[in-house]
Amino acid sequence: MKHWFQAIRSSWHHGLTLLWVSIIAMQWVSYTVPFWLQETTLAVALTLLAVTTIEIIFPFKRVYRILLEGAAVLFIIYNVIISYGIYIPDPLLPSFLDRLPGIAVSMIPYIWFALGAWALLLVSAWWVNGKVRILMFIAMNITAFAALDSFTTAVMWQEVAWTVFAGMGWLVTQHLRNFQLHYPRGWTYMLRYPMKVALNIAIIFSLVILAGVNMPGVRPTLTDPYTAWQKWNGNSVSSRPSSGNGDSASGGSAANGTTSGYSLNDDNLGGGFNFDYSPVMQVTSDLRTYMRGEIRSVYSGKGWTDDDTSGRGRHNEVEVGEPLERAAASKTETRTLKQTVKLLGGNSYPVLFGGYSISGVDSVDGQEKSSGLSWRSEDSELLWNPGGKTRAYPQTYVVTSEVPVVPLKELSMQTFEQLYSNKNIDPQYLQLPDNYPERVSALAKEITARAQTPYEKTILLQQYLQASFPYTNQPDTSRARSKDMVESFLFEIKEGYCDYYSTALVTMARSLDIPARWVKGYAPGEQAEIPDSVMLQQGAAGYVNNNYTITNADAHSWAEIYFGDYGWVPVEATPGFDVPVLTQSEQDNPDQPEVQEEEPEELEPAASGQTDNSSGFHPGTWAVAGAAAVLLLWTLFLIWQRRLSLRFLFTRMSLGGQPTPAQKVVIETERWVRYMRRKGMLKKEHETLRESVARWSVERPESAGSLAALLKMFERANYSPEVIEDKDWHSVYTEALRLRKSMKSGK
Repeated sequence: MKHWFQAIRSSWHHGLTLLWVSIIAMQWVSYTVPFWLQETTLAVALTLLAVTTIEIIFPFKRVYRILLEGAAVLFIIYNVIISYGIYIPDPLLPSFLDRLPGIAVSMIPYIWFALGAWALLLVSAWWVNGKVRILMFIAMNITAFAALDSFTTAVMWQEVAWTVFAGMGWLVTQHLRNFQLHYPRGWTYMLRYPMKVALNIAIIFSLVILAGVNMPGVRPTLTDPYTAWQKWNGNSVSSRPSSGNGDSASGGSAANGTTSGYSLNDDNLGGGFNFDYSPVMQVTSDLRTYMRGEIRSVYSGKGWTDDDTSGRGRHNEVEVGEPLERAAASKTETRTLKQTVKLLGGNSYPVLFGGYSISGVDSVDGQEKSSGLSWRSEDSELLWNPGGKTRAYPQTYVVTSEVPVVPLKELSMQTFEQLYSNKNIDPQYLQLPDNYPERVSALAKEITARAQTPYEKTILLQQYLQASFPYTNQPDTSRARSKDMVESFLFEIKEGYCDYYSTALVTMARSLDIPARWVKGYAPGEQAEIPDSVMLQQGAAGYVNNNYTITNADAHSWAEIYFGDYGWVPVEATPGFDVPVLTQSEQDNPDQPEVQEEEPEELEPAASGQTDNSSGFHPGTWAVAGAAAVLLLWTLFLIWQRRLSLRFLFTRMSLGGQPTPAQKVVIETERWVRYMRRKGMLKKEHETLRESVARWSVERPESAGSLAALLKMFERANYSPEVIEDKDWHSVYTEALRLRKSMKSGK
């Protein structure tokens, strides 16, 4: 046992290096969560943990460690495939040797990931063996995380923070190793005080962490290289992916001048577009919502072919102020929302836009009477001028909408039978072309294999689309080989904008027998700029800016999924977008819904295998709390260490300078006399200190020695011409402590 501990101590540098590398490696494992299967991520994470542990606590010959680590990896993979049901033992094969071929086949896809992680961990720890290489390694990882954060939907700042933390620890470890090699005597001396070294390192780390957390946010002074390069090439760069769905009628690309905007024909989706930020409308609304326009149901393989607004199903003429009939959703409450829409671009549309779903028109161009309005209750579309008569599109109108408040927790537990068994589902919402690609259907089944309910399957599809394909307004359509738009997007182009994502989500959901439809309209836009004079005048009255300007670049498409008695629920598949959804949990007050954005990890914990940590501490919170605790303890230690200097702080302030040693003796004497008073030993007015001490010595003989010594020091400082030094008042302080101890013990 003694030799084992000595071996661990001698290999401390290797063990700590493995620890820092594994922390960085775990950040990459965290990044793979949306892309890898759950069992793959778990196998790799456990492999990294096992290898690091074995390398640290078993400092034997490398060949023995390799054998032990290999056995641990095989054990981990075996337990993973058993736990996830990937391999189910055949009861007809009782012998383990008979089952071994089946076990090996089931382990093959996962063993390669685990072996790759194992090899990368050991190679990195071996190759990165100097300060320069450590800095290069950390810089490469941070650069990669920053690039992923900038150009994908992933948020990588927590990974960057942990990488910086590991890098700092790694550099400290390397510095200590160099100190050990170059100054062995100093290293031996330092080992006598390990806690002192550890505390100093912890204090430095804590200062860095708290400084980073409390650093004020400022706008960047320099333009990042990507933005500068895009602007140099004449391209617009937005702070987020634009919501443009482009003019997809011709399927053209940005090269032929196609720009973003509301498409009037969706037969042939695809291609690309340039962003057009021309204003379209201004919406005044208490709730930031998508502006819903038209619905499409018939997918042809290239686009949505039911473009005939007036001929597509039954619609009834309605009047301003007339309640609009809507499909009932008995298990979903609604919130009433009034929206005022002002057209800015002079465009005409086949519908009036509003939040889902419009329940009435309050006015058109300021008038409470208007012709030309029709309502299609089945799809909740408010048509304008469906007969084709010459009517100018309204420049302003006011609509009232009923926004659903979705009980997500309840909905997530509803099965297919509960949602659809007693419903007469319109076949158009399950329609797919006869030649719909089989591999798209197979992919949808594979993605949702772990889910049980329609809602869980929908969220898994949403997560897959958002995480797997980068957003771009100029997808490389030259890579397309398939005739079907969704198939070419998923397997060949592998990038796109909203039309690609929304169409894929609708058709993949339908392939799983989940009713869905395609919706187009506008994203919420940005808050309109309000003049400073207006803000100053109305700021005191609690003025809230609820005006939103929508541009052509905000034209957008998304999916709506039908969940039986819960109605149609909008679902956003495009990365970088979050459809504002009113949600109602089981514990909330139904009269006071909250606006929440869809977050798959919170809405669908059963399918994703992730837990909601919103109510507890996150790792970053623990790190900050730990850093604060270390600094607090350090501050208290410094105060205690300098307690003698602080004793005379107020005296120094009152005297305007440092008190002399004789004055310090007098001050200390006053302190222990006050202490005696608290213990009932009063100094009478007519008594000198010598007389009081004589009386106290009789009453408390156990303290007579300390009292005599203290009296002698006081009289020497106050009456003797001898020079009093600092050591003398320190003696008073020490003897006063003995007095207190004797008074407490009574001995």
